[in-house]
Amino acid sequence: MTRVFLTRPLPSSVVAAAEAAFDVEVRDSTSAMKPGEMRAALALYDGVLTTLGDQFSAEILGDGPHRCKVLANFGVGYNHIDSDAAETCGITVTNTPGAVTDATADIAMTLMLMSARRAGEGERIVRAGKWTGWHPTQLLGQHVTGKTVGIVGMGRIGSAIARRCHFGFGMKVLYTARSEKDLPFEARRLPLDAVLAQSDISILCVPGSAETHHFIGAPQLAQMPRHAHLVNISRGDVVDEAALIAALQKGRIAGAGLDVYEHEPNVPEALRVMENVTLLPHLGTSALEVREAMGLLAVDNLKAFFETGQPPNAVNSPR
Repeated sequence: MTRVFLTRPLPSSVVAAAEAAFDVEVRDSTSAMKPGEMRAALALYDGVLTTLGDQFSAEILGDGPHRCKVLANFGVGYNHIDSDAAETCGITVTNTPGAVTDATADIAMTLMLMSARRAGEGERIVRAGKWTGWHPTQLLGQHVTGKTVGIVGMGRIGSAIARRCHFGFGMKVLYTARSEKDLPFEARRLPLDAVLAQSDISILCVPGSAETHHFIGAPQLAQMPRHAHLVNISRGDVVDEAALIAALQKGRIAGAGLDVYEHEPNVPEALRVMENVTLLPHLGTSALEVREAMGLLAVDNLKAFFETGQPPNAVNSPR
């Protein structure tokens, strides 16, 4: 029977679906796999259901051959897997697009509102017992309704965020993308610098890759208005974290809402102590039904691979 390794504990419905199709072993740790564990998984299993943090690099993958022929990623982002190296040694890589779109868009909206309206700061005041009562100039944040949002990367998630901003908050939508998008509302495509310069809130939705590493650094942050907020729900290293810290400390931008970090799970103290930064622990898809959908899609990718050799969500093409 086909042997499959699950690198993390997953919702029970996902494990049951995998066990119905394969001989399954589930790793009981919630931490990222170590190099020795990844090499062992490649040697001992026909397929591996992997996820964020498991760094299947070119060094780990080597030249092959491996018993493992498919890495089914639990998540849409797969920059922790060197898909080109996997392709070279005959391993198919799949991901789970679609299942994560709405949940991730919802977290972007959460961060936008929390950052602009100073909600995190307000909650900390209440929890610390320091709230002295309502008054007209308390925690004056930025109104969101009717403002301009800049969507950096107008894929599935970016489009879902733009739709929420337009229809839910009457916001003007600007965006960056490789090509014009056919959207059911008015939105204007501009170069990155123009989007940043003209937006009250800029939301990063680009995939993590070598091309988008430090996509937002000091020069890009300098384009943003001083009252603007930056929201990142993509990958942590899309932003030069040191440059962001400097911009926040100098008041170059008004605030930031972050769900991801450059050296996750390490979050610099400089970010943790700033009141104008909202910090979430990578909650983008953290809802049971969403994680179940992601896991079941990953299992479907595995089943399709072993049944037909053509999983529906392959991101590379081994020969």
